[in-house]
Amino acid sequence: MNRPPGAEVYRVDWTPGSDELHGTCHCGAERSGQDPVEMWEWMLGHPTGHSPGQAPGAAEEDG
Repeated sequence: MNRPPGAEVYRVDWTPGSDELHGTCHCGAERSGQDPVEMWEWMLGHPTGHSPGQAPGAAEEDG
């Protein structure tokens, strides 16, 4: 797929047979959860809640 230079790529993968989603932000931060709205708010709210190069799962919120 061709995309314009500098375009941001967000990815949400669904685990078949479960309700689990795994999101990857354009900066490389990752998060897992079950709520698709929460997942997209987290990604589109960049950089709130995570920062570039953050380790996978490091942006998880408590509770």
